[in-house]
Amino acid sequence: MLQVDKLHAYYGKSHVLHGVNLNVQPGEIVALLGRNGSGRSTTAKAIMGLVDATGEVRLRDRPILGRKPFEIARLGLGYVPENRDVFPKLTVHQNLMLGEQRGRSKPRWSYDDMYRLFPRLKERQHTAAGVLSGGEQQMLTLCRTLMGDPDLIMIDEPTEGLAPMIVELVAEYLQALKERGVSVLLIEQKLTIALTISQRCYVMGHGSIVFEGTPAELRSNAYIRKEWLEV
Repeated sequence: MLQVDKLHAYYGKSHVLHGVNLNVQPGEIVALLGRNGSGRSTTAKAIMGLVDATGEVRLRDRPILGRKPFEIARLGLGYVPENRDVFPKLTVHQNLMLGEQRGRSKPRWSYDDMYRLFPRLKERQHTAAGVLSGGEQQMLTLCRTLMGDPDLIMIDEPTEGLAPMIVELVAEYLQALKERGVSVLLIEQKLTIALTISQRCYVMGHGSIVFEGTPAELRSNAYIRKEWLEV
C-alpha cells in the first residue's frame, strides 16, 4: 500500500531525515515510535508533501513524492496532524462536509458512520468546532479525514493530552479502520496503545529507523526500548 525508500527530508539547510525506509501493507496498522525530535512527524509530513524531501514514496505502487498535498490526498492518503486543525467557526457537521471527497460511487464512510463511531459528535453536530474540548476536536479531525475516503491514513499522536476514556475510543476507532480495510500509519509515543493494536512497528532515532519488528519483538528488546523510547 505504502512504500518509502531512502527518504531524506530537510527544513532549509537542516537535514532531518536520513534515508528512512518503511512500508505499510493493505489493512495493516503500523506504529511509528520514538522520542520527540526523532523525526516521526517529519516523516509523515514528507510523505504528505509538506516538507522538502528526496527519495521514493509510492502509494499503491504510484510515485507520489513531489506532488502537492491535495493531489496526494485525492490519491487516497489521509493525514491527521498532531495539532488538530479544525475550522473553529464552522459547526461539527460543516467540518465533516469539508472533508468529504465527492465523486466516488461507493464511499466507505458516511456521516452516520462518523456519528456512530463517536456519539458525542452527533450530540454536538450543530456546535461550533472552536468550543469543543480537546478530545472532541481530536474525534472531529479523525472523522473529517475519514470523510475523504482514504485507503491509508497517517495519524500523528492521536492520544496526546486525552483522558483515558477518550484514548480507549481512539483505539476502537483505529480498529474500526482496519476492519474496513483502511491501512494505518500510527505515530505515537504511548507504547501501550501502539503495541496493543499494531501488527508491526518501527522505532526512529535521530532521523533514521533503528528498529523494525513485531510488538512482541519490541517488548522483548530491552536495549531498543531503553536507548530509543524510554525517558
